Amino acid sequence: MSRRIYVASSWRNPKQPAVVAALRAAGHEVYDFRNPFNGVPGFAWSEIDPNWEAWSAAEYRRLLTTHPIAARGFVSDLRGMQWADTCVLVLPCGRSAHLEAGWFCGAGKRCLILTQDGEEPELMALLATDICISLEEVVRALATRRTAPLAAAAEVSHA
Repeated sequence: MSRRIYVASSWRNPKQPAVVAALRAAGHEVYDFRNPFNGVPGFAWSEIDPNWEAWSAAEYRRLLTTHPIAARGFVSDLRGMQWADTCVLVLPCGRSAHLEAGWFCGAGKRCLILTQDGEEPELMALLATDICISLEEVVRALATRRTAPLAAAAEVSHA
């Protein structure tokens, strides 16, 4: 069963390209934020300003909401999210990837988390449909039709 997958991760995660390649090799269509479908290289804050890490909160807000490069990057990724039926969140990653995964969960779309030893546990991961500990496990999980969040299967007790 082929899926349309949005891989949410970080530019700093060296595993991201291998995840994209493995999912494509397994027959899935994959949105890669580093190389979006539109042919424009993936968004980086340094395209707007090489000194972006020194911005004030006001500068960040102004440039996020007004700069055409930020708008282009946002629209590209949002369209990729809307196109996809599944998100694979590859840890470790940052805030944007977690917002993307949360969007998938809120939209009722499938969301898998690929974690590894040493990652900090996260309670809200129960919103995801699967938590996988290897790329092979991700590929196997994608072959199933699971759509309910893990929280639906978790035992909930009231004190």
